[in-house]
Amino acid sequence: MMDRFTVVIFVLLVSCICRTLGQTCEGNCGKKIVLCSCHSTCTSLGNCCTDYREYCVEILPYSGSILGGTDFIVLDATFNNSSEIVCRFHDNIKTEGYVDENSRGHCISPLLYETGWVPLSISSDNGTTFNRTGAWLSVHTGKLDAKFKAILVNSTKWQYYGTTDVRGNLEMTWNTSLVRAERVNIELWGYRETGEPYTDSWLGEWAYLYSLAKDHPNSGSFSFLPKPAENGFSSWELGSLRISPSIYPDGMWNVQAAWTEDHALAWHLEEKFRQNSTVWALDKCVAWDQLENELPNFLSEIIDCPCTLAQARADTGRFHTDYGCDIEKGSVCTYHPGCVHCVRAIQASPTYAAGQQCCYDSTGAQVLTADSIGGSTPDRAHDWGSPPFKKPPRIPGQSHWVYDVLSFYYCCLWSDNCHFYFKHRPSSDCRRYKSPSSAVVFGDPHFITFDGVSYSFNGFGEYTLVTSFAKGLTIQGRTEPVNGTVKATQLTSVAMQETPSDIIEVRLVSGHNGLEVLQNQKTLSFSEQSWMDLHGVYVFSPTSSNVTVMFSSGAGVEVRLREGTMTTTVLLPEEFIDTTMGLLGQMNGDPKDDLALTNGELVQNLTNPEEVFSFGAGWAISNQSALFTYDSEYLFDTFLYAPRHDASFLPVFSIPENPNDPLANQTSEICSGPGSQFCRYDILVGRSPRMGNASKISFQSHISLEEDLKPVISCGWFSPPSNGKKEGTTYLQGAKVNLSCNEGFTLTGPSLRVCQWDGVWSGGDTKCVVPSMNK
Repeated sequence: MMDRFTVVIFVLLVSCICRTLGQTCEGNCGKKIVLCSCHSTCTSLGNCCTDYREYCVEILPYSGSILGGTDFIVLDATFNNSSEIVCRFHDNIKTEGYVDENSRGHCISPLLYETGWVPLSISSDNGTTFNRTGAWLSVHTGKLDAKFKAILVNSTKWQYYGTTDVRGNLEMTWNTSLVRAERVNIELWGYRETGEPYTDSWLGEWAYLYSLAKDHPNSGSFSFLPKPAENGFSSWELGSLRISPSIYPDGMWNVQAAWTEDHALAWHLEEKFRQNSTVWALDKCVAWDQLENELPNFLSEIIDCPCTLAQARADTGRFHTDYGCDIEKGSVCTYHPGCVHCVRAIQASPTYAAGQQCCYDSTGAQVLTADSIGGSTPDRAHDWGSPPFKKPPRIPGQSHWVYDVLSFYYCCLWSDNCHFYFKHRPSSDCRRYKSPSSAVVFGDPHFITFDGVSYSFNGFGEYTLVTSFAKGLTIQGRTEPVNGTVKATQLTSVAMQETPSDIIEVRLVSGHNGLEVLQNQKTLSFSEQSWMDLHGVYVFSPTSSNVTVMFSSGAGVEVRLREGTMTTTVLLPEEFIDTTMGLLGQMNGDPKDDLALTNGELVQNLTNPEEVFSFGAGWAISNQSALFTYDSEYLFDTFLYAPRHDASFLPVFSIPENPNDPLANQTSEICSGPGSQFCRYDILVGRSPRMGNASKISFQSHISLEEDLKPVISCGWFSPPSNGKKEGTTYLQGAKVNLSCNEGFTLTGPSLRVCQWDGVWSGGDTKCVVPSMNK
């Protein structure tokens, strides 16, 4: 008992000394101060100030809906019953927190108009001082797990309610743990955008409209018979339902709540809609058509779609799965019938913040709106929003609904007038699409450059994989010995930045059974969300063995963990041609100049491993250029305070040929075909059949990626002749389109047109004409 008391006194004494000398984390989070540290690396280094966790707070959960209402706990900070907690987001949005029965502080997340990490500060004296800091992750409703949302049962019925034969009760459900109350209110909130588009007056607005139920039991379900809204509320056509504790007044902002997905409010629209939804929707469609005619044309600045599904799924630096049509989740494509998968361009267009959506059928061909209502459509407002968010058209989700989805309901779903919609949202074909170039590092590091040169470099240190001064992109790799005795190394960390983006590092965790992601030297947790919007970069990590990093330029970096080894693939769009240097070569289509030193001098003999080794060593980074995190004594001693290339480490340059090697038989079984030399090296030199097999898989995956990214020729959409029709909806090289005429017309010109190697359709004009009458 005395020993424990002594320890407590010692800790308190150190704390007092630190505070006396100004060594406190209050107001110093992220900094390294004299006697201790408030930097995120202090926990692994063991040099945190004693009050680090008190002021540099962690929260649980760390993420929630952009619509707010999530109750989260402030971990490890000290509160008591007299604490009056106020939580501040972005220095200007405040919510009221509370202290629970276990003296833990809680905050409620607010309704926001942005996604990504939002600065958080916390006061325990009713807002007088905000001395605790952290961050909150705001998540797009479409990317939020269903268990954190209220669910519209049969959502199609909700959004078609009032159209022909769609009547009856509507039902919703929710997880009762999302709202800590015995009784709840169920409220309708509406969203709209006002002001003149593309001016400072253009604003987005969420507002409480009315309650569907008050003091309802928190049973997890609610059913009601909708009626047309009164008092002008039916003019709100987009919104979301909120379930919140009944102790709060109607429409009180930023209280604990569960929200439904935002959706078209067909069920509360005016009586005219129910009387004749088709006429009502047509009027809205025509009004939207007139508005679009007055707005700027954004189509010329959006990226073209990939030509094939394989390209779309491989170009991970510029395109990502559209969660509304995902082949990995059963291809439930509500808005794109006939498609199995859609992707969205990750980056919004530069001027108008527009988006691009590309959809594909089961054959892998792009589906175009000129052929199908389910075709690919561009968007005036990117569904995922775009920095700096907060104002239209950059508000995640809602701006897209207002300008691209409600109009689809008006013109296509509630009436049969899609020609209006597709006039303004025509599919972008792929004639301007250019596949990215790819390069890879894998195994005991083996390299395949952007121009296809393959070599091995077993240096021990930190090196530049890719640098592009023109684009501000730097990607660095750290290599370490496979084990204490083997004379071979492997990639253990990759750090990257596209100035002025956040620095992202992906490294092997201890034990090599997972990947760790760091943002500006702080570990990112993907336990709640697989996608994160960061500064100038996006990171996607669906599992601990799979990380994809996407930069604003369209550059993508894929890091995969296989059998305890890292494989890193870099994809660069054509804008990087003639701008890159480093271990992955100069991307210019010329393999002869790929292995160039920092001074531009070329390696003369690629078959000489010592010369290649010298080339690799020349790309060791400097202390000034290092992007890595050094948060252990080992990293300090091995890299930070040592030469970045360990000249004393000499690897085995050639594969030993020893028929008596105990691994010889396994090597023969595992390693065969193209790329087998990499597999053989990793087994016979690295002494690891697992690594050899992983290298074989990584090599094959890279070859498959190259195949998927091969350029294809498109002739563009083919229009059927007037008074005729066509058979065939694919438009790539070799595709055939058969033409015929309607009854009463005769075909002149070829009935078969073929997409040729030069991107031009074969044959001359094909027409359907009225046959001449012989007199």
